[in-house]
Amino acid sequence: MFRVTSFNLNGIRAATRKGWLQWASEHDADVICVQEIKAQEKDLDASMLAIQGPRGRLKGYFFPALKPGYAGTAMYSLQEPVAIYRGFGEAEFDEEGRYLELDFGAFAVISLYVPSGSSSEERLASKFRFMRCFQSHVKTLMHRAKPFVICADWNVAHREIDLKNWRSNQSNPGFLPQERQWIDALINEQGLVDVFRAMEPDRVMYTWWSNRGAAFANDVGWRLDYQLAHPELALRARGWQLAREPRFSDHAPFTVDYDIALT
Repeated sequence: MFRVTSFNLNGIRAATRKGWLQWASEHDADVICVQEIKAQEKDLDASMLAIQGPRGRLKGYFFPALKPGYAGTAMYSLQEPVAIYRGFGEAEFDEEGRYLELDFGAFAVISLYVPSGSSSEERLASKFRFMRCFQSHVKTLMHRAKPFVICADWNVAHREIDLKNWRSNQSNPGFLPQERQWIDALINEQGLVDVFRAMEPDRVMYTWWSNRGAAFANDVGWRLDYQLAHPELALRARGWQLAREPRFSDHAPFTVDYDIALT
């Protein structure tokens, strides 16, 4: 099995202080995709540059934002990739470190951090620009002769089942009609598969909880973190897991096991 994990750390240094590296060292993943690292590579100590797992060392690959303490993505991999792609050719978003791809030859794994758009109208407009640009990039990916999986904090709850209070959030970023239609298009028009939903069509499962009130304790959450895969890879998904506790971030790490090999 090839185990792929997606996890928004909400700051790699903060998550490290809370013990996420110990969890990762025991998790036995082949690839861990992380988002929102909020750090430059020079800010990372040796413990954050690689993770010693049960089957060997997972080397870290980083794509920080130009702006210190903001956004950024990274990936930890047990296997050496044949190619690394930082960015997808859109300067506005590449400067924020939102796309990192490791090409393993037979397939590729992507760590993606979609803008939230919740802080201002300007940021929401940026999110809409991202959505348009990335939809075009997915079309390019689908035309390659290589399956792939995108592990992301999508910052969108796709369906009503994907957040607790959907009625009161219909006019809020993260559950706007335009955002949900974008995910629809990635699935229905571009051909990507929501791997969790393919395995669990009716299961309620959240990956993010607000730090306000008792959202986590009461499971008032959103499913924002999911893996959208090329159909060839999605058919090979054999199981999933969500690590609600211990908590290292306001998100939880989401994992899928794929019946695939590098050769």
